[in-house]
Amino acid sequence: MDRLAEFDLLTLAEVAKLLHCSKAHICNAVAGRLAGCPAIPAVSLGRRKLVRRASLLLWIERNEQAVTPAKIQASPVRDAAKRA
Repeated sequence: MDRLAEFDLLTLAEVAKLLHCSKAHICNAVAGRLAGCPAIPAVSLGRRKLVRRASLLLWIERNEQAVTPAKIQASPVRDAAKRA
């Protein structure tokens, strides 16, 4: 019984709600159609896709570690205005 409680499956709509984005965006993420973003692991049941909560949390953790701080370049136009 205890193992069954850990086996938490989420629908794509539930995943979208947790991540504060659209279900269509999650469908693209599960299918691996987002550039620079690994696919969210999902289980297929017929046409339905389900995501294990543990897999989603691991996916989020891995994406956080993969992000490198980007340095925003100053606009050349803005720099020219400062020099004048």
